[in-house]
Amino acid sequence: MDTIVEDGWRAFLERDFGTAGQADERAIAEMVVDEPDRHPWRVVDAAYDRLTCPECGGRLSRGPAGCGPCDLANGFRYVAVEIDRPGVAPGNEHALRVNVSVVRRPYGISAVELLARRLALPILLEGLLPTTQQAQAARAMLNDGASAEEYDAFIHRTWGRQVSP
Repeated sequence: MDTIVEDGWRAFLERDFGTAGQADERAIAEMVVDEPDRHPWRVVDAAYDRLTCPECGGRLSRGPAGCGPCDLANGFRYVAVEIDRPGVAPGNEHALRVNVSVVRRPYGISAVELLARRLALPILLEGLLPTTQQAQAARAMLNDGASAEEYDAFIHRTWGRQVSP
């Protein structure tokens, strides 16, 4: 999952800056987080990974809920640009982004929610996207006590595909 973010960062650096050293990357990361609405979400997330939170000492935006600078940075990450990849369902990039964000910063997220987000990632990476009805049916399964294996099998069988009732 971190590879998705890191690949976006590497492509951004190569395209816009050529070869950048570690010190340059930190300066570029600071520039990116100062204007997150001008960059793709993967670039913004990777920029935060390169900065240290002054309060908790972890990666900025990934610290525990209640860490002021991380909470603020986590909120700002959502103003970054989302661009659907070619050939994927419209809205897939948003779903992928939200799932990556939750899995990368799981504080305050229920175990069931975290499980659902983590198991959905491979399907979203394929470019598939559930309908509202499919997502609600999957969530209902988990709420009713389905196992991770049952949930995983269901979403792989149904999401992004037409399924007869």
